[in-house]
Amino acid sequence: MEKPIKVKSISEYHQLHGLPAPEHPLISIIDYAKLKRLEGKENISIIFGYYTISLKRGVSKMFYGQQQYDFDEGVLYFMAPNQILRTNNNPDENVKRSGWLLLIHPDFLWNTSLAKKIKHYEFFDYSVNEALFLSEKEEEILNNIIQNIKQEYHMNIDKFSKDIIISQIETLLNYSERFYNRQFITREKANHQVLEHLEKILTDYFNSDDLVSKGLPTVQYIAETLNISPGYLSGLLKVLTGQSTQQHIHDKLIEKAKEKLSTTDLSVSEIAYELGFEHPQSFSKLFKAKTSQSPLEFRESFN
Repeated sequence: MEKPIKVKSISEYHQLHGLPAPEHPLISIIDYAKLKRLEGKENISIIFGYYTISLKRGVSKMFYGQQQYDFDEGVLYFMAPNQILRTNNNPDENVKRSGWLLLIHPDFLWNTSLAKKIKHYEFFDYSVNEALFLSEKEEEILNNIIQNIKQEYHMNIDKFSKDIIISQIETLLNYSERFYNRQFITREKANHQVLEHLEKILTDYFNSDDLVSKGLPTVQYIAETLNISPGYLSGLLKVLTGQSTQQHIHDKLIEKAKEKLSTTDLSVSEIAYELGFEHPQSFSKLFKAKTSQSPLEFRESFN
């Protein structure tokens, strides 16, 4: 596999795709239809040194969770600095492409309210295959925000310009967060399958010898097995169930612990060991936090 192309600055990205130099070195809005294909490269990997927010039409196939879909509506994805984008460099020439890319260098955010806050938007940690699929109305809202940024971007710069652009970017991110929550709810079939698969992964894991040999399953392990990113899984579960991935793991653990406490004569220490705990005290502490009873108190309630 070819080494990823490292694109540190927005100016470098413009040069790479044969675009005129950006009007501002730290922020740029690019017409997706004007991007030139990189010659001589079929599949490419690029590491960006800046934030990328991209809305595209004319993407014939993309993956959402574990399902492949054909989409005519806008596809919005987010990338943080130093993430890798892998893409096919031979798009279907018959598909009309449209959309925009908003490139924001971290230095542009320096000493603004968004500098720290941008790291709290979980969708910058989602994989590209967990993109946001927009309705026509949602796309219109975001396009209007981009137009506002463009207008300010092309005006004569004054002391208000940066603050106005930052506020528009923040508005775009807040709408995107709302739209992601909507997507978690409306893409019912795919999300239901993710929840079913999550339950099966946890059940199989807790019924295997992995608990003793490997300890409790990690959030990373669960996400990788589901083929989605930890951040996306967390956001999905919070919206659909109100619980984090870790809470789901702990719930399955307590369910298994209750089963062993009520149907076997194993000691609390033995049960703790079988459930992947090195120290019985850690197991007892978690059990009491979840059930308001110690393991022994729970067992005695059955006698």
